[in-house]
Amino acid sequence: MALIDNAIYVDGDRSGNPHTLEDTYELLRERNGMAWIGLYRPDEAELHSVAAEFSLHPLAVEDALKGHQRAKLERYGDTLFVVLRPAWYLDAEEEVAFGEVHLFIGPEFVVTVRHAEKPDLGDVRRRLESDPALLARGPEAVLYAVFDQVVDGYGPVIAGLENDIDEIQDQLFGGDPAVSRRIYELLREVISFQRATGPLQEMLEALRRGADKYQVDLELQRSLRDVLDHALRIAERADGFRVLLENALVVHSTLVTQQQNDVMRELTESGLAQNEEVKKISSWAAILFAPTLVGTIYGMNFTHMPELDWRFGYPLALTAMVVMGFVLYRIFKRRRWL
Repeated sequence: MALIDNAIYVDGDRSGNPHTLEDTYELLRERNGMAWIGLYRPDEAELHSVAAEFSLHPLAVEDALKGHQRAKLERYGDTLFVVLRPAWYLDAEEEVAFGEVHLFIGPEFVVTVRHAEKPDLGDVRRRLESDPALLARGPEAVLYAVFDQVVDGYGPVIAGLENDIDEIQDQLFGGDPAVSRRIYELLREVISFQRATGPLQEMLEALRRGADKYQVDLELQRSLRDVLDHALRIAERADGFRVLLENALVVHSTLVTQQQNDVMRELTESGLAQNEEVKKISSWAAILFAPTLVGTIYGMNFTHMPELDWRFGYPLALTAMVVMGFVLYRIFKRRRWL
C-alpha cells in the first residue's frame, strides 16, 4: 500500500488519522493545521491526487514518479521540492547502498515519497511527535528532521569506508595482488557517495538564504546550520577518502612497476652472467680447436703428405699448436673474454 502514514497536526499535536487521501484533504480544511502524508512508491493516480490538491508542479511530480533523481532542492512558488539520497554501508560487499526520498514542503502540508525500504521515516515522525514544540514550527520542522536523519545516516557509511581503507593500506604494502581491484571498487563507491552528499551544502545554504524571506523560525535556522556543519564534515571526509584511494592506486602502480623492474634487473644480471660464461666457454673452445685442427689434419694419413717425412715436421706441428693456442688466448684475454 502506498499510503504508509497519514496525519493532521494542529499546534504540534496529532489531531487526526484519516484513512484515505480524500479524508486528509477534508480534515485539513476543517482543522486548519498541517497535513503530513507519507507515501511509499505511490502509483500515478495517488501522486496526481496529492498534486491536484496541493498544486504541486508537474515537473516535480514527474520526478517523484520516476525516481532515480540526484539530490537537489527546487522551489516552485511557495512549495519546496527536495530530493535526498540516504545511504547505508554493506560491509560484507564493501558497497554503499542508496535510497531516495522526495519531499514536497508547502505552507500547510508535507508530502514524503520514498522509493526504497530505507530510511524509515517513521522514526522521524515519532521523534517529532515526541517534541510537539518542534513540530508546531510547521512543515520546515519536518524538512529539518528528515535532513538531520539522512545526514546522521551518513556517519556509519563514513565509518565503514574508513575501516576498509585502513585494511587496504595494510594490504597495499603486503604484496597482495588483489588489492588494486579492491581499491578501484572502493573508489567507485566513494565517488557514488560523493554524488549523493555533494549537493547537500548548496541545498542547505539555499535554505538558509531563503529563511528570512519565507519567515522560517529562528531555532529551525540554527538547527539547519548544525545539519550543514555535519554535512560539510561528511563531504570533507569523503573528499579525503577519494584522495587516499587515488593515491593508493598510484602507489600500487609504482610498487608493481618497481617489482617488475627488480625482476627485469635480476633477469638482466642473470643474462649477463650467462653471457660471461658463454664467452669463457667459447674462448677455451676456440683455443682448444686450434691444436685439434692441426692434429686432425696430420691424422688423416694420406699417402702423399710430405711433412710426414720431414725431420722437423713433428716439432713444427707441436709448435704451431702451442703458438696458435697462445695467440688466441692473448686475443681473448685482451677482449676480456677470459
